[in-house]
Order: sequence, then structure tokens, then C-alpha cells
Amino acid sequence: MFLDLDEIRKPDVHKNAGNFLMEFQVKNVPSERIATQKILSVIGECLDNFGPGCVGVQKILNARCPLVRFSHQASGFQCDLTTNNSIALKSSELLYIYGSLDSRVRALVFSVRCWARAHSLTSSIPGAWITNFSLTVMVIFFLQRRSPPILPTLDSLKSLADAEDRCILDGNNCTFIRDLCKIKPSGNTETLELLLKEFFEYFGNFAFNKNSINIRQGREQNKPDSSPLHIQNPFETSLNISKNVSQSQLQKFVDLARDSAWILEQEDKGQPSPSSKQPWGLAALLLPPGAAYPSLSKKKKKLMSEKVKGLLASIKSSSTDISKDTYGKRAISTQA
Repeated sequence: MFLDLDEIRKPDVHKNAGNFLMEFQVKNVPSERIATQKILSVIGECLDNFGPGCVGVQKILNARCPLVRFSHQASGFQCDLTTNNSIALKSSELLYIYGSLDSRVRALVFSVRCWARAHSLTSSIPGAWITNFSLTVMVIFFLQRRSPPILPTLDSLKSLADAEDRCILDGNNCTFIRDLCKIKPSGNTETLELLLKEFFEYFGNFAFNKNSINIRQGREQNKPDSSPLHIQNPFETSLNISKNVSQSQLQKFVDLARDSAWILEQEDKGQPSPSSKQPWGLAALLLPPGAAYPSLSKKKKKLMSEKVKGLLASIKSSSTDISKDTYGKRAISTQA
């Protein structure tokens, strides 16, 4: 949700003032950000105390874009309320366009987000976790990388735009075609099952240490900074929408993606019988690691055992390089 405070600052020249004209003014504050934080703080209090059906109100005022988060019981929606953040509204419109281009897009996004929530990769509490927005952009990027592509790049949507689609917000070019009829459908016929498995394989082996994700051009780029995960903001291109993600959380995502790809790979080798009570498909991915496929835990234990054996062998090998010279002093080999 977006509260446009810029609109209320514009004088209404068509309004009939009558005999009286009243002008409202506010106190001066050091910066526009502080003013936004104060306004949202007051709105958060009002929602918490007087908003019908508004529960779980969180005032997240120190984020890059301050917001108030709450749940609406009647509709079941979780809402993020910001002010003067029209670019976020444009980002939501872009996601709607992408979701409408192909029926597989929303299904794949829904599956990945359910999977991430089941494994605590995402959280409603701000922190070092991957956000649902980041996951959605990763799905879009993955679908742009298919052969042939399932989704067009943002730059190609911009090239199809008409004059009425032109949109510049805060100096950022947010232009893209909004008429779905003018976008050529994809010739890709891959199934959702294959795409889900390929998604996990793709990001389970993605070079996050050196590459960033960019849906404007639909290709990997060198990371401009040292953030563990770098996903370029579609419109504010100098920003990283996943800057909050820690290295440990990224590694958890990679490990779970590889495990999920392995589970789906095993199913391709032999589908379970209808009488089998063993979970399969997406249901198997939503269970705790090792619950659906005990052999996966054994595989991990075997790999860990091999690593430990290799480490012990390395230590033993190094110890043989240590010898005593004729004077009883230790001589340590510097050979790598």
C-alpha cells in the first residue's frame, strides 16, 4: 500500500474556498526521511488502536524505505504501507505484468515461496533473510535464462513501450509496456515439474561469489560490491534489493536448493506407486530435510565422513613433514 503525500501538498486551484481559506502547516524537521518516519509512526499507532481488522502492526521505521506492516483479518492480506515510494508501486505493477504473461510464472513463484517459508528461508520479521520480493525476482531471472526464454527482459519491455507508458520517478526510468497484447508469447513448452527442478539446480550451482542477478538485461553480471547476494533493483539500478541477506542465510538457501534438486532427480528415476505413502513432488520438498528421503541424510553423512577422513589424512600427512634435526630441534617443512 502506498500513501501519496506529494499529492496532498499540491494546491487545489479548482476548489471553491468560499468566505474562508484555511492553510495547514506542519513543524519543520531535519530531513524528509525523519518526517516520513514520524508520519508512519503515528499511522501505525492509529492502525494498531483504531484500524478495524488490523492486527500484528509492526513499525519498521529504520529500513531503507520506512514502512508499517500489518495483517488485515477480513481479507487475509498482509500489508506493507509506505509513503512517497511510488517506485515500489511500479515494481508491483511490473510483477503483475510478468505474472500475467505465462500461466507457469505465478505457479512457480508460489511453489518456491512456499518451499522457502517451509524451511524458514523467509520471515515476516526483518532480518538477514531472503525476502519474497527477492525470490520472485530470482524466479523471473531464471525464466529469462531458459532456452527459449519464458519471460522477456525488462529492457525489451521498455523497447515495446508507447508514449503513454513513459514513466520517470525520482529520476529513474520506470517505463515498460503495459498492454499484454503487444508482448509476443513464449514458444517455450517446458513443464512446471521440470522448471521447478531446474530452478533448484540453477541456483544451487550459481556463482553468487562473483555474479549478480539483473532482470533488466536477463543475464549474469559481475557483482559491484561484496554483498553475499546481489540482486539489482529493476528501477533503482544502483541499489541491491538483497543487501540484507547474510552469507550464512545464502549458504542455507544454496544447500536446500541442492537437496531439493537431488530429491526431484530421484523421483525422475522412479516415480512412486499410487499405493505408496511416501510424499513426492512439491510435498516432499516442504518436509524437513531427510524426512521424505532418509537416503539424503545418509548421503550427507557420507559426504561429511569423507571430508573428515580427508582432513585427518591431511593432518597426518603434514605431521610426517615434521622431523628433528641432529641437534634435537624441530625442522618444519614449508612444502605446500
